[in-house]
Amino acid sequence: MTFRAGQKVRVSARAHTGHPRTPGYIKDQVGTVVRVHGAFTTPETRAYGKDGLPEQPLYLVGFDQASVWPHHTGRDRIFVDVFEHWLEDAE
Repeated sequence: MTFRAGQKVRVSARAHTGHPRTPGYIKDQVGTVVRVHGAFTTPETRAYGKDGLPEQPLYLVGFDQASVWPHHTGRDRIFVDVFEHWLEDAE
């Protein structure tokens, strides 16, 4: 696992066609790793009949909703499971 709980990460803003598991609204957003789930086959390739290998680490990442949706008021957070190949170090 590359990242650890408490670490700041940025979700890659790269374009992706097909079946992305990572929601577009968190691309280029900075969040904090809350939990490391382990490594799993990736559904981005399994959706097309492949085996999803190699396994990728999966992280629970928390984002401040006000940074994701600028018109949001309050201190709410949103939590999204994100595979490692979408994450970059943001520290």
